[in-house]
Amino acid sequence: MTTARKTAAPKPPAAAVAADAHWAATRERLLNRTRPTVRLTICDDHDVKEALAEARFVHQQAQAEADRAPEDEAAKATVRAAAAALTKAQAAVDEASIVLRFQALDRKTYKELLAAHPPTEDQAEDGYAFNLDTLGPVLIAASSLDGITEDDATQFLDDWSQAEAEALLNAAFGVQREERMDLGKG
Repeated sequence: MTTARKTAAPKPPAAAVAADAHWAATRERLLNRTRPTVRLTICDDHDVKEALAEARFVHQQAQAEADRAPEDEAAKATVRAAAAALTKAQAAVDEASIVLRFQALDRKTYKELLAAHPPTEDQAEDGYAFNLDTLGPVLIAASSLDGITEDDATQFLDDWSQAEAEALLNAAFGVQREERMDLGKG
């Protein structure tokens, strides 16, 4: 399990805090942020996934009908029934699913992992900055919040279909690039 490394942050000068209490509160919030996390949901039960898709469709249709006739009590009842069926279908998918969680590594650790897995000559010629074959399992294990080991990751990448292996890799790599900021106009 990956845990956040906390280092003692330097304290701002008391005079600066006194001059701008807002910055002190903002700074405290910035120092206490957690790194991004993503979830990869795996559901092998096609029937429950199909039932959920149908429940969503029925609910959407019922809601559209109720929106066209806001005074129609029967339409409102149909929406309530469809919503209950949707909730039940979602619960069935949740029950049948495996959820894997990944958290971004701190920047220094991530850069060290990239550097420890340089590309082969062929990969470098193709524009790769790292060796995906050796880095993939290591990064999956390092960013897993569920205790996936390098051996587990290697086995999953070898045994799963191409699309599923890519989804696993994308979860581990994607969380490293997860952005929760917005550069708006001031």
